[in-house]
Amino acid sequence: MGAGSSPSSTGGPPGPVMDRDEVDRALARLDAEHEAVETSLLALQDHAGRRLLEGAALTGVTQERWAATEQSITLLWAYFDAYTAALDAARELRERRRWPGREELAELTERLRGESVTLSGAALHSAPTLTGGPAKLTERFTLGELVNRMNELYARSLDLVVAADTVWSALPARIDLLAAELHRTRQLAHSVGVRPGEHPSGDDLESITAELAELRAQVIADPLAFWVPAPGSSAPGGGRPDTGRYDRAARALEDVRREIDAVLTVRQDAEQRLIRLRDVLSRADRTLAEARSARGEVLAKIAASEVPAVSGPSIALQEQLATAAEYRRHSQWHRLSPLLESLEQEAENELLRARESLTAVTAPLAVRAELRGRLDAYKAKVARHGMAEDPFLIERYDAARRMLWSAPCDLRVAEEAVLRYQRAAADVLVPRDSGPVDQRGDS
Repeated sequence: MGAGSSPSSTGGPPGPVMDRDEVDRALARLDAEHEAVETSLLALQDHAGRRLLEGAALTGVTQERWAATEQSITLLWAYFDAYTAALDAARELRERRRWPGREELAELTERLRGESVTLSGAALHSAPTLTGGPAKLTERFTLGELVNRMNELYARSLDLVVAADTVWSALPARIDLLAAELHRTRQLAHSVGVRPGEHPSGDDLESITAELAELRAQVIADPLAFWVPAPGSSAPGGGRPDTGRYDRAARALEDVRREIDAVLTVRQDAEQRLIRLRDVLSRADRTLAEARSARGEVLAKIAASEVPAVSGPSIALQEQLATAAEYRRHSQWHRLSPLLESLEQEAENELLRARESLTAVTAPLAVRAELRGRLDAYKAKVARHGMAEDPFLIERYDAARRMLWSAPCDLRVAEEAVLRYQRAAADVLVPRDSGPVDQRGDS
């Protein structure tokens, strides 16, 4: 609605005097604006967010801004009452005569276009001004200016009410749903022994519980602290609730749920995993026993050879296995879960170590077996060439064989004897072969 013209310097009506049709059109427009303003004010009065703000124990930024908004709403109704009274007076004046005279039209022009509304008293003293300056004792408005002022106050008041209502509609319900999920997770956690002070996830659940309770209380008391205005938005309450703290609590609870699921999996699979662990450790023990036995055989059969020592079974792993079985018997799943994971890795390492020990211990026997095989392979080759009865070769073969089949066997000396037999065989066989002879013989 446009603002009225200033009064003339002679004190008459602002601008040209309106004729009867102009007066009637202006009254119709002002009536429509009056109806629209009244509808908006009643809607604001009945808004669920306003009723909640009015009855809530507010704190922080919401308490401060709502106190100012309540004054704005009070001033809105004061403006509206003044507007209604001025419009009623103008309508009453117009209805006195069907064809108003010059003086009546001048007065109607002044009422409809001039600063015909004066506000003073407590409403102006208590209400915040739109410019932020000191409140005036009295203020004069045209009807159009008064509509604009009401629109500004209404928009600011509605923005605050909608913002608070949006936060209250979004966050507490989501927090309650998460709290219900948290309660179910805590019950499940307790069933598998995940409790505060005994398991990190139990401590996390306590922390999340406290955070949700504090967050809900703060959202209820100070919803505007959780409102992020949309830049440049002119829509009522343009913006969104700040869900950062809620989202972090939800992610933390999801992490705890995954941990609880892992513990539940342990409860279901614990028996089979313990059986597999015992089997792996048993195989490691048997392999170490075999390595110890083989070491005695090597020391008895092989001379001048460094044979590594073989350790006994891991007492620590056996004790941990017994502890794991004890945890299972007493349903201490939260303790069993990490112990099983470490035990499974250590048991595999123990089996690998046992196999490596057996390989290292039996290496001299493997070398002796390789030398025996090489000696017999050359003897067979010599026989194929009809030289089996050669006295020199027989002598060299018997010398190498005695060394390889005697105990203890000196591998270094035995290998030299095998090489001498290879060279002797090569010397005899070269004239019969078309090419050079492999010094290590046929396989």
